[in-house]
Amino acid sequence: MITRVFRTAAAALLLSVSSLSVAADNFTLRLAQTWGPNSPILGETTENMAKMAEEMSGGRLKIRIDSANKHKAPFGIFDLVRNGQYDMGHTASYYYKGTIPNAMYFTTVPFGMVAPEVYAWFYHDQGMELMQKVYEPFGLLSFPGGNTGNQMGGWFNKEINSVADLKGLKMRTPGFAGEVMAELGVAVTNLPPGELYTALERGTVDAVEWVGPALDFPMGFHQIAKYYYSGWQEPGAEVQFLINDKSWNKLPKDLQAILRIAMRTAAYDMYIQTTHESGVAWDRMKEDYPNVTHKTFPPEVINAMRDATNKLLAAEAEKDDLAKEIINSQRDYLKQVRQWTNISDKAYLNSIATD
Repeated sequence: MITRVFRTAAAALLLSVSSLSVAADNFTLRLAQTWGPNSPILGETTENMAKMAEEMSGGRLKIRIDSANKHKAPFGIFDLVRNGQYDMGHTASYYYKGTIPNAMYFTTVPFGMVAPEVYAWFYHDQGMELMQKVYEPFGLLSFPGGNTGNQMGGWFNKEINSVADLKGLKMRTPGFAGEVMAELGVAVTNLPPGELYTALERGTVDAVEWVGPALDFPMGFHQIAKYYYSGWQEPGAEVQFLINDKSWNKLPKDLQAILRIAMRTAAYDMYIQTTHESGVAWDRMKEDYPNVTHKTFPPEVINAMRDATNKLLAAEAEKDDLAKEIINSQRDYLKQVRQWTNISDKAYLNSIATD
């Protein structure tokens, strides 16, 4: 009788311990994103990542996503994650150039690398190592979080025929591109995504640079501005996943590996989804809004932008050793990889061009 009771108690204890072990091995991470609820592509990227992480982990890793309407800080993701209010974030690092200037290079640099070149630099050259150098002092890890591909130069209410046309223009454009435009006399502002349409409609700004057809079309900019310019400023814009290192270190190694895979796959999915949906959106835009005119900036303007970019990059490299290391790494890698891009994709497109 005593033996039976002991065995029953032991079995109950073993079951209790087993249940505790399973419970202790379950993790829920909170993620704050810059984007609003139901944000196309950008918001879908975080949802895609969270779904993959949960499925691959057999439900052991869950990620709860809060959009900007919930945490009320679309440009405060860096601080929310750094201070431990959230475990993770999804944002663009160039939004935080005022706090960590060297972060902006990991989103994009004007006249820099296109998306495949960017990913090659991150994963097969120095990109990941240098990015961690920037974020580590703040107790953060950063991972590529999705690429928009080559972004458009923006929606303008007037045609840009010369550098003089930029003087006094009020424009929303973030990151390093904003500094370049300011050098050319543009009054630059950086507004959250949810405020862009209203600002353009009310004339608070004369031009808005957001992303490209896939994300611009749902915003409705084509209903207000007529001129849609090809880009120069964000040839391969990468958003980022940020993770608080304390939250990361609490995860067992297998869940860390799963999270890495989920983030990397979701980032790639965002790139190809943007490519697909930009083609669809541009086709619709041309058909439904024939007054929209595609333009490219004239050589005079492009050359002025390039000169301003080089001037500002040289100044950043001069005053900060880590900035110099990042800038030189990107420049050296671009010089090497662009040779291949030129004789492959560029040569192909040039050789088959029909107009």
